[in-house]
Order: sequence, then C-alpha cells, then structure tokens
Amino acid sequence: MSLVVGLALAILVGVSLGLLGGGGSILMVPVLVYVLGRGTHEAIATSLVVVGTTSLAALIPHARAGRVRWRTGLLFGATSMLGAYAAGRVAHVVPGVVLLLAFGAMMLVTAGAMMRARLATAATTEHPLRIVVQGAIVGAITGLVGAGGGFVVVPALVLLGALSMREAIGTSLLVIAMNSAAALAGHLGSTSIDVGLAAMITAAAVIGSAAGAVVAGRVRQDLLRRAFAWLVVTMAVFLLSQEIPRAAGVEVVLGRDWPCVLGLTAIPMALAAIDLARMRRAAEGVAEETLRRSIA
Repeated sequence: MSLVVGLALAILVGVSLGLLGGGGSILMVPVLVYVLGRGTHEAIATSLVVVGTTSLAALIPHARAGRVRWRTGLLFGATSMLGAYAAGRVAHVVPGVVLLLAFGAMMLVTAGAMMRARLATAATTEHPLRIVVQGAIVGAITGLVGAGGGFVVVPALVLLGALSMREAIGTSLLVIAMNSAAALAGHLGSTSIDVGLAAMITAAAVIGSAAGAVVAGRVRQDLLRRAFAWLVVTMAVFLLSQEIPRAAGVEVVLGRDWPCVLGLTAIPMALAAIDLARMRRAAEGVAEETLRRSIA
C-alpha cells in the first residue's frame, strides 16, 4: 500500500517539475523517507535520480515551445554542478537528523520566498557574475540536502538572467538536471540506492511531468505558485514535527503520535485555504471591475 501511495505522490512531484520548474526534491525526499521508509541518505540520493531524470523529460516539451534559454541555463548549471558535487561528497558525514532539519528549514525559506516573490521586476540584461555565484550556492544546496533548487533557480533566472517567468521555468529544468547529476555523482561514493524502486518512482514522476508541461502555459502562475508554497509549508511542518523531537531525543512514531502530527499539519492547511480563497475573491473582484469599465 505504501508503494501505491508513493507512486501517486511521485506523479504529483512530476506535475510540479513540469508545471513550475521546481519543487521535485522538496516533495520527493519526504515521500521516500516517510511513505517508503528509506533512510535519509538513500532518500536524498534516490531523489536526485528521480528529479534529474524527470527534469530532462519535462525539458523536452518546454524546449519545443521555445521556453528554454540554453546559454543562460548552461552557465548557471555548469557553476552549480561544481557546488553540487562538492557538497554531495561531504553530505554522508552529516547525521541524517541534521540533514532533515536543514531540509525542513530550507522548505520553509523556499515557501516564504515563493510567497514574497515579485518576479514582475525582472532585470532587462543578464548579470553573468551574479548568475555564477548564485549557481554555486544553489549547487551546494542540491548536493547537501538533495534539493534540486528549482524554486531558487527560477527567481534567480528572472532577476539575474533577464528571463520571463515561463522561460525561467523551462530553463530551470536544464539546471536541475545538471545539478542532480553532479550531486548524485558525489553521493554514490558513499550511498547505495534501490534501482528498481528508483525506476518505478521515476516512471511515475515522468508521467506527471508530461501533464504538468502541457498545462504550464495555460494556468495562472501566481495562484499556482502560492498554492504550491502552502503545500511546501505543510510538508515542512509534517517533517519538522517529527525531526525536532528526535533531535531532542524523543522518538516520534506515527502510528502512536499521529494526532499531534496531524494537528500541527492541519494548521498550515487551514491557513492555505483561507489565503487562496482570499486571492480568488480578489482576482474575481478585479475581473468584475475591468468588465464594468469596459462596458462603461
């Protein structure tokens, strides 16, 4: 049963990559750890296989639609690969609970950045040096905690690479694939993965990425990005509600402690429902006002 749930969630991971150009590892690592019962280091390495392969699959329809800026993506990706490989080589010496705590913190920071994003103020010219520096930082994050960095790459490509939001989403898939490959190379020296499981999860994620890429040009990116940010917050709360007590020496068992974990997780879910309903009402109000003005 856990495998079926894991495969279903892997499809959602693929949808995220195809639609938003990121979020794959932020979702994939918790799925592998908490749903499929893998160890932290194996989950991080496996997520790199899944997300890297899925990003390549999702890249194809974006490239066909002209939403990939190859020069900028290769520059960003090349520098981030160095950081990803170096961090991947040292990640095995960091305790699993520390990696998961860092991962949860990164999820919250990422979600906050997504909610505060003002990508309309994009640059009009590229900043190659800043792209190189940002690429190295994103690569280090990828190698250390297994996060492909899509939700860091997309704003960076818009603000520093002079790309539109849709171009940044497509181009980020190229960067994520490069990062994941380099980070995986760093991890494989000290971590093994279940090839069969990785293949099944990857196949499910690729299916989801195809669906996400198809609708990427048709949906309101602001509302979707906000909804996904709340999903990331919810999963971060789910993860941290277990790992913070473990770091303090208190073992959390879902079969016994699920009311507490579920109660904490329900808080961001409720806030998300309120926030998204407010955004929808605001958008409808703007549409109605625009219609009235056009009639007048």
